[in-house]
Amino acid sequence: MMGMVVVWQRILHRSICIRMSSLQDYHMDVKAAKKAIIEGFRRTDESLLQESTKGNWQDGATAVCVWILGQMVVVANAGDAKAVLARSTSTDGEGVVDDTKSQLKAIVLTREHKAIFPQERSRIQKAGGSVGSNGRLQGRIEVSRAFGDRQFKKVGLIATPDVHSFELTKKDHFIILGCDGLWGVFGPSDAVEFVQNQLKETSSASLAVRRLVKEAVRERRCKDNCTAVLIVFKH
Repeated sequence: MMGMVVVWQRILHRSICIRMSSLQDYHMDVKAAKKAIIEGFRRTDESLLQESTKGNWQDGATAVCVWILGQMVVVANAGDAKAVLARSTSTDGEGVVDDTKSQLKAIVLTREHKAIFPQERSRIQKAGGSVGSNGRLQGRIEVSRAFGDRQFKKVGLIATPDVHSFELTKKDHFIILGCDGLWGVFGPSDAVEFVQNQLKETSSASLAVRRLVKEAVRERRCKDNCTAVLIVFKH
């Protein structure tokens, strides 16, 4: 499984970068950047399906990705991995952010893709698939979008991401990217508060995110995959 994840990361990065490099100025053309990301996800899934057929394996993987394009942030996800933004809500009289007066607000930037959700269920059923009483596609997997998992591709599983963008401001402090294991034991606000406290102690993004994962696995007993990435903005 780990080898497969490394493969799709490499393919996805290359597929999207190639398409973005062909744009004259993707910093200004967010629509074209989003198109490049969606196409990159499609090409990555195609490549993984070919590899899985050759190797006779049936693994799958969800994804959450962030691109910083000048002052524009583009977020894409397929599956149940999430991206959460930490944004300050307090300003002084001149509109300057004042972190000492309030906690950071957690804003979920992604939409989960689970078979039980009405929009996803409808698409699955139109493709000839079904959602079991346990809320899983064909009664087996919880997500409705993912790379690979070739045995479910003909019954509604897709790798098409949701892609959103927003303009970065001085109120935006950091983004936490995490797979479902992390969010199974951390709520968005809980994770933001934890990371905020760690950054106050260490000023190190790498140490803060390692402590976040350690807390999830050792203290909160996460039993699922638990991977996290922390992006800290320096204004």
